[in-house]
Amino acid sequence: MNFDGKRVAVTGAAGNLGRAVAAGFEQAGARLVLIDIAEASMAGAESQIVDLTDGAATQTAFAAIGAVDVLCNIAGGFDMGVAVHETSDAMWDKLFDLNTRTLRHAVCAAVPAMVAAGGGAIINVGAGAALAGMADMGAYCAAKSVVVRLTESMAAELKEKNINVNCVLPSIIDTPENRAAMPTAEFDKWVAPDALADVIRFLASDAARAIHGAALPVSGLV
Repeated sequence: MNFDGKRVAVTGAAGNLGRAVAAGFEQAGARLVLIDIAEASMAGAESQIVDLTDGAATQTAFAAIGAVDVLCNIAGGFDMGVAVHETSDAMWDKLFDLNTRTLRHAVCAAVPAMVAAGGGAIINVGAGAALAGMADMGAYCAAKSVVVRLTESMAAELKEKNINVNCVLPSIIDTPENRAAMPTAEFDKWVAPDALADVIRFLASDAARAIHGAALPVSGLV
């Protein structure tokens, strides 16, 4: 997959998956724009520090960036541990802010320029938890299921404008933080960030030009 000359924006670029996605596109020749609330850097890449939960700040950042060929919405967050009837407004709002508001602000800011430029690709990151409710994970499951519905809606809206919109649904990603949280788990069954990044890069490529609105499970051996 060759991305020579393509501009690829990666939100959540300072995180484990964001770094892997950025590295994969860089190796494929893309011109990178790294976006995160924390500093994200890579030789030769543009970067923007922005709070994507802030719609106005996101608009300002993307106005400075200009049109991109690919938008990878990696920014998100996870929490669990309480039943639905015990979930606080703060926890509910946090998970929807991190997983859905950031995505909506990014596409609101990026899509008009993408349409004007003649097309592109958008890849969102959902989760396997979007497919079914799980005990003590109601808010997270709900937020990630919204990512899937938004992906499907955007695909229906934008496919005639030559923009492919799809999402991936990973299981547990093999990160240092997840290993520390689950030290007795079988790490080799989890999805490696670079393996998930390969799937995201495929969905951004011309090889996936006929795919619209897919929610692709990437579950490793779990």
